[in-house]
Amino acid sequence: MLAAALAHRSWIAEHPGHPSNERLEFLGDAVLGLIVTDHIFAAYPELPEGELAKVRASVVSAAALSEVAVELHLGETILLGKGENASGGREKPSILADALEAVIGAVYLEGGWDTASTVVLDLLGERIASASEGPGGQDYKTRLQELAAQRFTELPRYSVRDDGPDHAKSFFAEVRITGEVRGRGTGRSKKQAEAAAARRAWESLLEPAPGAGTAVGHEATADA
Repeated sequence: MLAAALAHRSWIAEHPGHPSNERLEFLGDAVLGLIVTDHIFAAYPELPEGELAKVRASVVSAAALSEVAVELHLGETILLGKGENASGGREKPSILADALEAVIGAVYLEGGWDTASTVVLDLLGERIASASEGPGGQDYKTRLQELAAQRFTELPRYSVRDDGPDHAKSFFAEVRITGEVRGRGTGRSKKQAEAAAARRAWESLLEPAPGAGTAVGHEATADA
């Protein structure tokens, strides 16, 4: 099933007799939309219909899905025809987003609603939370920079390391202000890890002393 989810129509044109991922993409698109809709409806009872629609649109868009696909290194596994591959098809947002939807469709068929829901919310949970806060609501790097500018003479500095194989890397970030580690975080990408570290640092700086000094030992995660 997974192989079919990764088979682009350009590859099928060169390998007749195999199904492309288009039907699974069609199914995955519907499953994805319903899972996100069900989740935000239950999780954010205070949001009106218009805002719910905006949250859903922002996380199921081709742009958002292609970003997730890049973080998962999905492009490396897509089956493409020679021409599409040579023209950079593995990096095209539309191809990446469609493949991710097809994978979600395959997960739904193989594991059912609960499994598909777990996978979707694991991949998109952070983006849903961010979108639900409105523009800039969860942009903790910006929040931390503004707070640091008010309290210190230096802006935050980030350091990131990664671990694991290329197809399943984890990233670990630290953020320092005036040479002191203020927050640590993990994520599936450098961006997510830095955002998680910024969130922990921002929260720790708002805690009353001496709590702020002990808060650094806690680590935030981008996909919590």
